[in-house]
Amino acid sequence: MKPALQLRLGQSLALTPQLQQAIRLLQLSRLELEIELNLALESNPLLDLTEDAPEGEDGEGDAEPLEQEAPEAPDTDEQPLDLEIERSEYRGTALDEDGLEPQDAEPEDLRDHLLWQLNLTPMSPRDHAIAAAIIEAIDDDGYLAETDEGICETLASLHVVTPAEVASVRRRVQQFDPIGVASRSLKECLAVQLDAFDAGTPGLDLACVLVADHLETIARQDRARICQRLHVEEADFDTALALVRSLSPKPGSGFASAAAEFVAPDAYARKVGGRWQVSLAPGCQPRLGINEHYASLIAKARRDDANYLKGQLQEARWLIKSLKTRAETMLKVAGAIVRAQEAFLEFGPEAMRPLVLKDVADEIGMHESTISRVTTRKFLHTPRGTYEFKYFFSSGVTTVDGGSASATAIQAMIRKLIEEEQTARPISDQGLATELNRRGINVARRTVAKYRESMNIPSSNDRSRLA
Repeated sequence: MKPALQLRLGQSLALTPQLQQAIRLLQLSRLELEIELNLALESNPLLDLTEDAPEGEDGEGDAEPLEQEAPEAPDTDEQPLDLEIERSEYRGTALDEDGLEPQDAEPEDLRDHLLWQLNLTPMSPRDHAIAAAIIEAIDDDGYLAETDEGICETLASLHVVTPAEVASVRRRVQQFDPIGVASRSLKECLAVQLDAFDAGTPGLDLACVLVADHLETIARQDRARICQRLHVEEADFDTALALVRSLSPKPGSGFASAAAEFVAPDAYARKVGGRWQVSLAPGCQPRLGINEHYASLIAKARRDDANYLKGQLQEARWLIKSLKTRAETMLKVAGAIVRAQEAFLEFGPEAMRPLVLKDVADEIGMHESTISRVTTRKFLHTPRGTYEFKYFFSSGVTTVDGGSASATAIQAMIRKLIEEEQTARPISDQGLATELNRRGINVARRTVAKYRESMNIPSSNDRSRLA
């Protein structure tokens, strides 16, 4: 084989550093963007934070009509940077009177609550260590899945304890507030709670019998068989059943397992003069500019310093352009979503239209991957609430007239039908499917069951028992 030279002509996509930066900034959430810009301001002397521009009364940016598209970003690689055009807004975190960021109090979870009680309970160091190990093994519902032998192995490096000692300490922990924690089953948890009642409580003895031997029968609402088997009157049974239902099946459910998360909208949708308008939140348009003092030093600096400042100036220009492109893309996507889902904004979830990424990509002339990045962890504030961009996307189900209905709209219909049903006669999944078919939506019973479970709605049998 002889070596030879070949000339080929082809096309390929090259990810330049500027394009890579634009893609990375596009997928950042609002908080991540704020962190990224803080780092850029600290590392690049050519970047400067400009003063805030006056805002509207509601603190939002200028609204853009849906009929208008954001202008294309100018190419600043070869042209001089227009400081007035390229600047956008940046907002830092509000500070308190002492100049520190406000800090919310850490919510007390179940384990903190139990450890606080443990520290107030007189115990030997050995029992204290066992109780602490038990508390650390309790889940968020208040139950203990770890075996006594497993807790013994956990404490092996500190103390040599026996399963009997662990069981004894566990019974003491079960009396902590909320009572019934550290139980291993629902039956044990309810029994511990019943033991805390006064002996003269009406229906207490029968309630203990029901919890010990007839929990499954109670769940099936077979009261006649229970009364016949236990030879009790229905009035006495109702008293005992009311006592059982007053107990807490999940003692730890009243304690927050995680702090509540708050989101700030990235865009706003408002109806002005009978037309829907979309505007970006001020924090999505960081107000950055070029530090003119350092920029003026480039011509006077030595070669090495001048090269460094030129590199930082180019990076600053890229960042400002990428931020502007990010804001324009978010505005285009938010506008396309609002145009597609005007019926939702007017009438609610039941009017949600089917929408996929390709629909928005084709409308604004971008790739689906770009739309996916924009819609991730970005939030749109509407008169009906604040939703993630992805909430407005859902697949469609065909209707009898050849149209389509979105999965979100079908779920809203199912929820409304269940809310309006007679509690004594809940509608089955087949009944829901029949009603939706009558309204022109071709949906099967299995699809209805899938949607119902995704909304955490119990089945018709479970709803009947709960009623």
